[in-house]
Amino acid sequence: MARDTRVGILEAATDLFGVRGVDAVSLDVIAAEVGVAKQTLLYWFPSKDDLVQAVLVQAATQLSVAIEAAIRSANDDPLDRIEAVVRAVFRPAVRRPALLGLIREVSRLSPTVGERFQSELRPLVDRAVAYLHKEMDRGRIRHADPRLIAGLCYATVTGIATEPEVLRSVGWQPTTAELRRLRTELLAFLRAALTPVP
Repeated sequence: MARDTRVGILEAATDLFGVRGVDAVSLDVIAAEVGVAKQTLLYWFPSKDDLVQAVLVQAATQLSVAIEAAIRSANDDPLDRIEAVVRAVFRPAVRRPALLGLIREVSRLSPTVGERFQSELRPLVDRAVAYLHKEMDRGRIRHADPRLIAGLCYATVTGIATEPEVLRSVGWQPTTAELRRLRTELLAFLRAALTPVP
C-alpha cells in the first residue's frame, strides 16, 4: 500500500508537470490529485526538487529500459536498429503525451536538477554514439558525425515539446495521429540520410 502511494505520487506528478509545467504545479495540487495529505507526499519526497528529480529519474529509467528492449528485439541491420530505437522513444510519448511536456520542463529547471537527468541518460547517449561510430566505420551507414546524428534525433523529439507553436505554424498538431506521422517522417528522413552511398 505504501509503495502504491509513492508510485501514485510519481505518476500524478509526471502528468501534472508535463501538462501544466513544474512551476505551475504545487505539492498541494499533487497531493489532492493523488488523494493524500500533503504531509504524506512530503514523507516520500521532502521537497518539490526531490519530487521533480524522482520524476525525471523515473522517466529516464523507463526510456532506457524501452530502448534496451528495442535494441535486443531488432535485427542486425543498423538502419533497422535505429528505427527500433526511434519507435521506442516515441512510443511512450504517443501513449502519454505529458512526457513530451516533461522533456520541455528539463530545460527550464535548475542546473542541479537538469544535470541529474542528463547523468541518467549519458550512458545511453554514449552507447548510441559508439554504435553509430562503429557502423559508420564498417560502412553500413553513411559517414557523419555520430554525436550530431544522436543530437539531431534528440532535438527532433524535444522540439516537439519545446516548440509547439512553431510546429503549429506548419500545420502540425500535438495529437496521437500527428505524433505517429511525425515519427514516420523522422524515420524516413534518417533512413535516407544514413543509407551509405554506393
